[in-house]
Amino acid sequence: MNTSELFFAPVTEDIRAIEALILSQANGYQADLKAALEHLLSSGGKRIRPTLTLIIGRMLGAEKRHLLTMAAAIELLHTATLVHDDLIDGSLLRRGIPTLNAQWSPGATVLTGDFLFAKAASLAARTESIPVIQLFSETLSIIVNGEISQMFDNRCRINRDEYYKRIYAKTASLFETSAASAAMLSPVDENVIHQLAQFGYNIGMAFQILDDILDFTADQATIGKPVGGDLRQGLVTLPTILYAEHHPGDAAIEMLVKGECVQKENQLNGLIQAIQSSEAPRLALAEAKSFVARGIESIRTQPDSIERNQLIELAEYIVDRKL
Repeated sequence: MNTSELFFAPVTEDIRAIEALILSQANGYQADLKAALEHLLSSGGKRIRPTLTLIIGRMLGAEKRHLLTMAAAIELLHTATLVHDDLIDGSLLRRGIPTLNAQWSPGATVLTGDFLFAKAASLAARTESIPVIQLFSETLSIIVNGEISQMFDNRCRINRDEYYKRIYAKTASLFETSAASAAMLSPVDENVIHQLAQFGYNIGMAFQILDDILDFTADQATIGKPVGGDLRQGLVTLPTILYAEHHPGDAAIEMLVKGECVQKENQLNGLIQAIQSSEAPRLALAEAKSFVARGIESIRTQPDSIERNQLIELAEYIVDRKL
């Protein structure tokens, strides 16, 4: 384990328990659902969201039984969104492993995602907290609404406000809920819940910005899709926005400013290479680090503790990731 990832170590056993709880959700159902869950869990992932929930709950004194259940609900919801995202995007690999839709029909993949959503909601309900269940439900609505908006409203458009709204819906909303739900299950007041929700929001925004940077700077084998894959699909992310702000005369950028997709392969490849070699990835990273700094600042008033330090390490890790 990298020294920058030491915050994972104290929750390793709990993460294993969470994975076992997730896997058990298919008990008594069609055998292929169990196989699908096993495949999805075996594909890896850092389990950052449940780790966030666990550390905050430990810091604030949440009951462990409810904390583990909520962390499992969070990770299962995240897994369900990935199943549907991969199908929508036509992705055949995730982290170098075949996606579910690469092996199953679209119908079977959709139904599996639906099953996971239902089971995630069932786990959230086990917390016996109406406010947590309401938050969980609203988060799912935000995620789905964001995906639909991305499909219909946000193609080939350079717009910072739309970008922030999109990455909040896509990613930061679930980080926010991961943090806030742990606080809501703890004996703390609304002010503390708000502070932890802000922590989750900010590191979630940073997490997605870094993913958008890696879409340009990581190699294809590492990210499991073509470099610049988002832009190839007409999805304008922060590196492209920043490049556009500094290079308004670029012909391809002028098309995106007008809301027109760059269709010609050579022109699209040229734009991707220009973004890669420009200052845009560095500037985007600086913005991600600003979000992390705001997140850390939001928990400064929490008493000094091992868990608070772990949260700071987790936040800093988010902008140090290579993938």
